[in-house]
Amino acid sequence: MLVPAPATSPTLVKDAMSTVVLTIGPAHTLRQAAALMSARRVGAAVVLDPDAGGIGILTERDILNSVGLGQDPDAESAQAHTTTSVVFAAPAWTLHEAASAMTHGGFRHLVVLDGGEPTGIVSVRDIIRCWAPARAPEPAL
Repeated sequence: MLVPAPATSPTLVKDAMSTVVLTIGPAHTLRQAAALMSARRVGAAVVLDPDAGGIGILTERDILNSVGLGQDPDAESAQAHTTTSVVFAAPAWTLHEAASAMTHGGFRHLVVLDGGEPTGIVSVRDIIRCWAPARAPEPAL
């Protein structure tokens, strides 16, 4: 049985995003990044590189691709696997705008910037959680 979503379900990125943003430096190894991502139960880390003057993103998929190629996660740096051509979301974007950007770009995470600073990350999972109806309890047998 499906239960309709509450009338107050979030419709903006600021209402759905995670405000706990894992940030790492470009010199972190992939193993260090993976350990931090696992401990915080997140699928992406924001890579801050003040020398390169930008914000990048490292995802679990980036780490998986590197390991799948046989690269050493203790020797590979986050910088070598960071996506630097990042599409950013604004807190006032609708979830539809965020989902459209993800679909068009073929990625699952958007870094949310407010005043040029990363203030959150919104993922496909966050959007689905907002759009999907609440799970009904299993019937007793």
